[in-house]
Amino acid sequence: MKRIKVKINKSEREYDVYALLTSFFPGTEVVTAADDNSECDGIFSIDEDGANVRISLDFEDIKEESQFEISSKEKDDAKKEFGLKLYDFLSKATGKELPWGNLTGIRPTKLIRTIFEEECKKEDLDPTALAQSPDEDEKYISIKESVFKRAYNERRLRGEKLELGIDIAKREIDIMSRLHETDGYSVYVGIPFCPSTCLYCSFTSNPIFKYKNKIGDYLKAVKKELEWTASNMKDSALDTIYIGGGTPTTLNPEELDELLGYITSILPFENVREFTIEAGRADSITKEKLDVIKKYPINRISVNPQTMSDETLKLIGRNHTVEQFVEAFKMVREEGFENINTDIIIGLPGETIEDVRHTIDELVKLKPDSLTVHSLAIKRASRLKRWMDENELKITMDYEEAMRICAEGAKKLGLKPYYLYRQKQMAGNLENTGYSTPGKEGLYNILIMEEIQSIVAIGAGSVSKHVHNNGLIERCDNVKDIDLYLEKTDEMINRKTALFTGIEK
Repeated sequence: MKRIKVKINKSEREYDVYALLTSFFPGTEVVTAADDNSECDGIFSIDEDGANVRISLDFEDIKEESQFEISSKEKDDAKKEFGLKLYDFLSKATGKELPWGNLTGIRPTKLIRTIFEEECKKEDLDPTALAQSPDEDEKYISIKESVFKRAYNERRLRGEKLELGIDIAKREIDIMSRLHETDGYSVYVGIPFCPSTCLYCSFTSNPIFKYKNKIGDYLKAVKKELEWTASNMKDSALDTIYIGGGTPTTLNPEELDELLGYITSILPFENVREFTIEAGRADSITKEKLDVIKKYPINRISVNPQTMSDETLKLIGRNHTVEQFVEAFKMVREEGFENINTDIIIGLPGETIEDVRHTIDELVKLKPDSLTVHSLAIKRASRLKRWMDENELKITMDYEEAMRICAEGAKKLGLKPYYLYRQKQMAGNLENTGYSTPGKEGLYNILIMEEIQSIVAIGAGSVSKHVHNNGLIERCDNVKDIDLYLEKTDEMINRKTALFTGIEK
């Protein structure tokens, strides 16, 4: 693997520099000179002296230098100006333009939505009413043109990604107008157990066979957090509940019944619009478990193949076959579930464009109600990264073509894009996109990404978020280790008390 060494005299620039360098030079390792004294293939340096910035790149056959001034005085504005000029420098040096411009954050539609709302305000227009108007509406077209101009000037956003972003932002504004936003909240319940841990996984996930004897204690701790939630959030409206993981359906039928029974008995359901459970692994789904789930007001369920290739499933550690997934999906449908989501991952080791096309073709036959397409994010400390390095494996898929294939498949199913987010180290510098039948969008997904509503997160490794009326966002996390979570449940509750009430116990 080729390496670029970074020399920089302002530490607060490191994140933007690293993110853009890895995007312009995919597959290249970026290291800081202070942390690494080994050989490298190129040097990237930035020297800031007050408002003056000197920047240079010497890598392979690229030699580029530039000097500019930061004119903005405010810290945030100066950061944006630096990021834009850094992008322009790298774009000129490489002859490339990135799909998402100089955006390094994970919420591009939040940015686009904000610009849309600001442009509406300038024209004294109601953004919700405009979001509900046809695409051919003259006022909408005018605002859209203003958004396009600003998005390019401020972030170098352009083309089909910007089209996708504004399409989703428009749909989200309409959907969010029917939710309680900061007057409401959502609940996430994490079940951090799986039949086995997938090679790519970066979530809090533990093989359930190691913790079979502690499931009862885990559910008691979750109930304790739920009890706190019911007592302390009673002045807010509960919009959505999401049971994720891990794989919640690794619990046996009795354990599932205990969990779902407690959730429905203690939380207020008069305003709940969506109640989701992930049944992500085909090897965790049984008719007995589905019978339990059907007893409760769950109206959205995820059954996730990730790929329709048996070879890849085996490689990534999912102990089920494509045939088992198809059988599980059909069983869920036959049991009467009318809103089924499926997740797939683009860029899994060894997969090609033809594998992506095959996966989409097979899913089109099953007709899911929503489809979430993830671009593989290879975390630097992940098992997948170590495995790829050990096997000297590089992923060379044409990700943009893969995403187009997925979009075409979604269109065949009548699904519309409704939410989007990005991750660090994401394949192809692309995105994760959710497509849905109109009216069956994953509301929790929108809320968690657009950050318009507080999330009370329960269980090991979960992160709660308090969204204040003034836009301030504060977070607190639960410990990831199961044993530590069981030992410190009261401390996790105290963290939530401080987060949501400002009172520490």
